[in-house]
Formats: sequence, C-alpha cells, structure tokens
Amino acid sequence: MRLGIIVGPIVFVLWLYCVIDVIMSRDDECRYLPRIGWLLIVLFFPLVGSLAWLLVGRDKPWALPWQSRTRSRSTAPYPEYDRPGRATATDAAADEEFLRQCRERAEEQRRRYREQRAAERAAEDGNDGAVDQG
Repeated sequence: MRLGIIVGPIVFVLWLYCVIDVIMSRDDECRYLPRIGWLLIVLFFPLVGSLAWLLVGRDKPWALPWQSRTRSRSTAPYPEYDRPGRATATDAAADEEFLRQCRERAEEQRRRYREQRAAERAAEDGNDGAVDQG
C-alpha cells in the first residue's frame, strides 16, 4: 500500500513530463515513430510509454523539453523553413521555366473556362427563344 502512495505520484509526474515533452517536440526530433504515435503511446501506457519515449523516442534524451535538442528554434523566422526535405530553389533558370509553365497553364484554363461559359450562355439563349411544340 505504501509503495503505491510513493510510486503513483512519481509515475504521474513522469507521465506528465513526457506528455508535455512529446507535444513540445518537433516532428524531426522524434525517432522511429511520428510525434502523434509517441503521444498515443505515452497517453495509453503511462509508465512504459514514458520510459520508451525517454530512452528511444527522443532525439537527444539529455535535453530538457523547452531546450532545443537539434538546432535553435529561432534560426529561421518560420519553422517550416527548417523542415527536413523541404524543397528549395537550386536553379534560377529552372525556376523561371516552371513559373512560365504555371502561367501558361493558368491562362489555358482561364481561356477554356471562358469558352465553356460562352457556350453555356449561347445554349441558354438558344433555348429561351424556342417554343415547345409538343
């Protein structure tokens, strides 16, 4: 009975710490599972999930949750710029060609839409003058 009184609050504090740590971590700071997976494990299995998060899930287990474990959070004005795998411009000529193709495709879509609307209006105008001879 005494053991439960002592261990219970310790497990609760550990669990609360790990839940906050998982929530505050970035996706690239989680190992082996996405952050939501770790959060579910910690929530549903308080002791085992918390220990697994501390030993396996964190990128660097010795850092505190409010300290960045991989790089400073203030290096970029927007966190999505730090996201690994984010596409960045490498060739200005290729970028200009891509933008030119996007503009051409948009103009073609606008032209087709205008033609479609004109055809629909012409069909409506043609049907308005017709008299049902049935």
